[in-house]
Amino acid sequence: MANRLSVIATRTGDDGTTGLGDGSRTPKDAPRIAALGDVDELNSAIGLLLTESLPAEVSADLSAIQHDLFDMGAELCIPGHVAVTDEQVARLDARLAHYNGTLPPLREFILPGGSRAAALAHVARTVCRRAERAVVALARVDSVNAPVRQYLNRLSDLMFVLARYLNRALNFGDIFWTSPNARKAT
Repeated sequence: MANRLSVIATRTGDDGTTGLGDGSRTPKDAPRIAALGDVDELNSAIGLLLTESLPAEVSADLSAIQHDLFDMGAELCIPGHVAVTDEQVARLDARLAHYNGTLPPLREFILPGGSRAAALAHVARTVCRRAERAVVALARVDSVNAPVRQYLNRLSDLMFVLARYLNRALNFGDIFWTSPNARKAT
């Protein structure tokens, strides 16, 4: 990026369009902008999670993920640009296996919650799923690099596993869902 933004309120978007990284303008409700916004929101949700007291390796992984999501935003902002790689997806796969390997098998559905950090990880998971849906919608009308979709799919899985991992690390239990019949019996 040759020029850093020095003026934030340009007023060029007052007409309902926004500028892309290639200089073109597009409606603010276009699928590309929806996907870009959802990825940005996901990065913010992870930033909020990072304000918690977390194990050092979780903080390091989340910080790396934030950089990857910024790369993804650049890719979405510049049609035809490639910034997310198979290696980044493979790194998520490895971290997913690492954290999942420390957890007992899941035999029941769980509800978001437990510790505050785990609840924030669940919020990030749901925002990630929305970003993934937006990228899939974009791919119906424009070209999207496969690793972008794969990264978001893996990341939502990782955020679920991290929620469980954080509950365990912080001495909280997972909150198990109970069926309507079991709830009526109590």
